[in-house]
Amino acid sequence: MPKDAKKQKKQLVLLDAHAIIHRAYHALPDFSSSGGEPTGALYGLSSMLLKIVQDLKPDYLIACYDLPEPTYRHEVYKDYKAGRAKVDDELVVQLERSRDIFKAFGIPIYDQVSFEADDILGTIVEKTKGDKNIEVVIASGDMDTMQLISGKRVRVYTLKKGIKDTIVYDEKAVEERFGFKPKLLPDYKGLRGDPSDNIIGIKGIGEKTATILIKEFGSIEHIYSALKKDEKQFIKAGITQRIIGLLKDNEEEALFSKELATIQLNVPIDFKYPEKSWRDTLDINTVLELFSELNFRTLSQRVKNLFGAKDKKNNEKSFYNEAIVGEEVEGEKEQVSEKELSETAIGLWLVDSDITNPTMEDILDFAQTTSFAKAKEMVLGEIKNQKLEKVYTEIELPLISVISKMQERGIVVDLSHLDKLSKEYHIGLEILEKKIYKHAGEEFNINSPKQLGVILFDKMEFSVKNQKKTGTGQKSTRESELEKMKELHPIISDILSYRELKKLLSTYIDNIPDMVGNDGRLHARFLQSGTTTGRMSSQNPNLQNIPIRTERGKNIRSAFVASDGYELVALDYSQIELRVAAFLSGDEKLIDIFKSGGDIHAAVASEMFGVSPECVDMEMRRRAKVINFGILYGMGVNALRQSLGTTREEAQQFYNDYFKNFSGVAHYLEQVKADATRLGYTQTHFGRRRHFEGLRSKLPFIRAQAERMAINAPIQGTQADIIKIAMALIDEYIVQHKLENDVHLLLQVHDELVYEIRKDKVKETATEIKKIMESILSTEETKGVPIEVVVHSGKNWGVLRHLEV
Repeated sequence: MPKDAKKQKKQLVLLDAHAIIHRAYHALPDFSSSGGEPTGALYGLSSMLLKIVQDLKPDYLIACYDLPEPTYRHEVYKDYKAGRAKVDDELVVQLERSRDIFKAFGIPIYDQVSFEADDILGTIVEKTKGDKNIEVVIASGDMDTMQLISGKRVRVYTLKKGIKDTIVYDEKAVEERFGFKPKLLPDYKGLRGDPSDNIIGIKGIGEKTATILIKEFGSIEHIYSALKKDEKQFIKAGITQRIIGLLKDNEEEALFSKELATIQLNVPIDFKYPEKSWRDTLDINTVLELFSELNFRTLSQRVKNLFGAKDKKNNEKSFYNEAIVGEEVEGEKEQVSEKELSETAIGLWLVDSDITNPTMEDILDFAQTTSFAKAKEMVLGEIKNQKLEKVYTEIELPLISVISKMQERGIVVDLSHLDKLSKEYHIGLEILEKKIYKHAGEEFNINSPKQLGVILFDKMEFSVKNQKKTGTGQKSTRESELEKMKELHPIISDILSYRELKKLLSTYIDNIPDMVGNDGRLHARFLQSGTTTGRMSSQNPNLQNIPIRTERGKNIRSAFVASDGYELVALDYSQIELRVAAFLSGDEKLIDIFKSGGDIHAAVASEMFGVSPECVDMEMRRRAKVINFGILYGMGVNALRQSLGTTREEAQQFYNDYFKNFSGVAHYLEQVKADATRLGYTQTHFGRRRHFEGLRSKLPFIRAQAERMAINAPIQGTQADIIKIAMALIDEYIVQHKLENDVHLLLQVHDELVYEIRKDKVKETATEIKKIMESILSTEETKGVPIEVVVHSGKNWGVLRHLEV
C-alpha cells in the first residue's frame, strides 16, 4: 500500500482484459473507425471500463492479459483449448490495440509468458491477501475467476449478457448459485469438464451429478477418500452404481482436469500497488484524443460527464473539457446563432463525412479551440481547401430551411388504422408463438437467445456449416444465422416471422401513436448529415426503414394519410443508382439500354445468359437484378453466391460474364478503387468527397472492406446530391409561385419525395415537380441516359395509384 494511504478500505479492481474484449467482440457489431480500423471490441471494452468506474468507484485499476504464446497448461496437455476456432484477424488487431486504451487511462498492465490472465489475477489476489485495507473486485467477461472469491473481500463483477447487464458475486452469491463454496469450483470442473477449454472431466458426469457429489463429499480428493472407505454412503446420497463405476475408472482424469481448471497463485510477476489513485494520474485529454482517433463520440461525452471539466494532470482548462456556446471575449460570452451552428456543422460533415450529425463539441474538437469563431473559420477554410464550395453552397445550405419546413409540417397519422393493425398483429404473434411451441415440444422465451439456442441446437440438434458463435461460446441465433437454417425445419421460418411482427409492433405500430403531436401529425426528424454517404436519414421514428417488401410492412404505410382537401403525391426516381452508374462509367451497353427505355434487369439478363430479350424468364431477371446491384455495391463472389443461392463456381462465372459484357463498368470500378487508394477519397459527380483511410491499411481485411465501400460511394453520393438539389429547387418553385398553402413536402425516403398537394392542383403541380426532378442534370452530363421519375398519388401512402403526368 502507498505510505500515505488512509486506514479506510481501498478498492482494487482487476480487469480480465482478454475475457472482456472477447465478450465485447461477439456482443457488438463489426464497426470500424474512419481510418478503417476495426473498433467494435474496443468500443465494448471502453464502454465497460467507464461503467466499472461509475458502478464500482475504484481507487486502483489494473489490467491483466493473456499472451499469444502457449501456456504451461498446453505443455502438460496438448489438447488444452483444442477445437476453438482460430481467432479472427479483426479480434487479434483489437486485442493488441486495446492496450492503448489502458495506457490512455493510466492503468498498469500485467502479463506473463506461459500463464493466462486468470493466473495473473489469482496471483495479485494472493499477494494482497494479508492487506486488510484492500478489497478486490475482479471484472471479467466469464465465470472462471469465481474460484478466487473470498467472503466479501474478493468479489467478481461479471456480465450476465451483452456488455451492459452486470452482476456482482460474493461468496454467498456463489453458494446460492452453485450450492457450494467458490474454492470448490475447480473440483466441479474436474468432474463435469469444461467444453470451452476442452477439459475432459469424467465423461458421463454432468452438472447435476457433479453438484450432488461436491455438496455431499467436498473436493475431488475428499470424494475419492470417501469412495475408498465406503461406497454405501454414495448410494445413500442418490449416486448410481454407474456413476460410482465412472468415478473409480477416471480418478486420474478428474484430478488432472481439476489441476487444469485451478487458477495459479504464484505467477512470477513483480506486483506493486500504484503510487497514486488512478484518478489522480488521469489525463482526460489523452483519453479523449484516443477516443477521437477511434471515432468514439458518445463515449467521449461520457468521459466528459464522468470526470468533469478540469484536466486532472495539469489542472488547466482544455478545449475538450466544457460544452460551451463560445469563449468569453472581453468578459462577454461569445454568441452563436442556431443558423450559424447548423451551417458550420454541415460544413464539418462535408469535410469529414464520418462525423455524422456534428455537434458544437465536434466542431470545437475538430479545430482544437474553445472559440466557435475560430472553429468556423477553420471549417470554412477546409471546405475551400477540399474544393467543396459548390456542394456546400449549392446543395447543402439551401436544404436547411427545406428540411425545417418539412419537419414542422409533419404528416397526418390515422391512429385507428394503427390500432386495428396492432390488434391484428398481436393475434398473429400469439398464433406464431403457439406454432413455435408446438414445433419445439415445450414453451420457452422466444425472445431469449439463450433459451432459443437450447431449443434449436441442443434439443432439435440443428447444425449448419460456418455457424457463428456468441462471446460466451454459444451458437448464434441472429437473423443471418437463422436464414442459413430455413430449409432444416418449419420452426425457423416461424421464428423469423415472429421476429418481424415483434419488430413492426414495437418500432412502429405500438410506438408511433405516442409520437403523434396534438395536431394529429407525426413530426419525424430528418437528418441532413445523418450518413457518411451524403444521403439523408430519419429518426423518431426511422421512416426510411419501414419494410415494404412484405405485406405486413406495406400496411404500416397506409397509416400515413393526406389532410382533408389534399392528396399525397409520391415522386420516385426510377432506378436512379443504375442510371448514375451508367453515365459515370460511360459503359456503352448500359447507356444504350437506358436510352432505349428497356427493362434494365431483363436487358442485362439477356446479355448474361445469351438469350433474346423475349426469352428472359423471371428467374433470369431476378438473378440479373441481384448481380446489377451486387456489383455496384462491391459484392464479392462469395456474397454473390449467397444472394443468388448458387455454387461458388457459378457465381464466379456470373461475375466474369458481367464484367466481360459490361467492360465499361469493370474499368470504371477499378478506376474508382485506384483513384481512391491514390487520393484517399472518392468524389461524386458534383464533387462531394468521402475519405477512406482504410484503403492504405496494411491489414488485408480492412483494405478489402474500404474498397467495397469506396466502389459505391460516388454512385450513391451522386444520387444523394441529385435528390437534395431537387428538394431545394422544388421549394424555390413553390415559393416563387406562391404555393406555400397548397403544396407541402412531408417526407424524403431514399429516392422518393412525398408531397401533400391540394386536390385541385395535384396534376398541374406534380407535372412541374417531375420536370424539376428530371432536369437536375443535362443530357450532356448524363451522356444521354434519361433521369426518370415515376409519380403516384392517393389518400394514403400505402395505397397510391399511378399518376400520368
